[in-house]
Amino acid sequence: MSNLIKVAETSDLKPGEGKTVVAGERELALFNIDGKFHCIDNVCPHRGGPLGEGMVEGNHVVCPWHGWRFDCTTGVSPVIPTAKVDKFDVVVEGNDVKVNLNGA
Repeated sequence: MSNLIKVAETSDLKPGEGKTVVAGERELALFNIDGKFHCIDNVCPHRGGPLGEGMVEGNHVVCPWHGWRFDCTTGVSPVIPTAKVDKFDVVVEGNDVKVNLNGA
């Protein structure tokens, strides 16, 4: 069962940008990668840094606190594959960007 929550509008993020959004009681990191929206957990597993505030490089976000990298489309670290964050499905309906809190 889906649990879609609107977190942004398509105009909020240009391609190559990310931001922190709130869905229910969770903080998530939303990214626009080449015109497609992706969402992962906002908390870096290393030291809790805010991934939504990180620099986007291609498909990856770089944690602003200590430089850990995660693939915005999968939540998996390209350096340490066992290091990962939760990924959430994203649905775009019109201008609304919605996240499914039930995960990917």
